[in-house]
Amino acid sequence: MERALRLIEGADPERLVRVVEALLVVTSTPLGEDELAAATGAEPADVSEALARLAERYAPGRSGIVLEHVAGGYAFAAAPEAAEACARLYDRPAGRSLSPAALETLAIVAYLGPCTRPEIARIRGVNVDGVVTGLLDRGMLAEDGRDEALGAVRYRTTPLFERVFGLVSLAELPRIDELDSDVEELRERLESLAERRGA
Repeated sequence: MERALRLIEGADPERLVRVVEALLVVTSTPLGEDELAAATGAEPADVSEALARLAERYAPGRSGIVLEHVAGGYAFAAAPEAAEACARLYDRPAGRSLSPAALETLAIVAYLGPCTRPEIARIRGVNVDGVVTGLLDRGMLAEDGRDEALGAVRYRTTPLFERVFGLVSLAELPRIDELDSDVEELRERLESLAERRGA
């Protein structure tokens, strides 16, 4: 690592762009500017400039991949026009969207999480075991400790949830008081986001 940092120090800006690009290619999770600066040994301002250049290079319509600012960091993703082919390659049909029950469950956990299955079931008014298990399998939910009073596992949304819905963080979700109390409207908004992101 020390040798790698020495190689990067004093490098021209285009070299830093190439190194940041490589780091984003080899990782499976979004990387924040601080992580990129630490890995490259570059100043945060220089990393920001490198990311701006990559965003221009990988802007929608210019490449089969795009640079996204999601889940608190930066990551490459398939361009919308390539999403269906990518899904076929991995046997994940692009049309396989989230069910209304899954969208409702994600909304509850995103806004109120971490929360337990009994809490989610009470809010939804139905058994949620299958839905929660499916969302865990898809990587959209993760365990987040136990509720000591109930003795039940608590769940939270994951960075994949943020990435799928194009969020930098959960703070970007609309505030509850800005939403009508109509569950149908919330469901439609989540479905719309999921369709746009190719969930």
